[in-house]
Amino acid sequence: MILYNITISVDASCAKDWLNYMVEEHIPAVLATGHFRDYKLCRVEGDEQGGETYAVQYIAHSPAAFNKYQTECAPSLQAEFNKKWGDKVASFRTILPVLHEGKAS
Repeated sequence: MILYNITISVDASCAKDWLNYMVEEHIPAVLATGHFRDYKLCRVEGDEQGGETYAVQYIAHSPAAFNKYQTECAPSLQAEFNKKWGDKVASFRTILPVLHEGKAS
């Protein structure tokens, strides 16, 4: 299983609009690809200078599903995101293979 984490720093002037866009448009579009089982949208706590930082985490159904997403879906979704937000956001992606997962008893 793959946890796909995108950390995004958003200019304070558009943070509310960006958050609304993510919840109503972008995240549903990513999930609609069928390659992920769920997601979490988190606000990163800490010292922000002129913006807000968020992390979006998607859990892929499998490594193969993630790879298919990367090759077939991600380029167009990322291009659309970049066209809409331009230099108002900065992001980096981390791919985390999950070695073990559990729940509290």
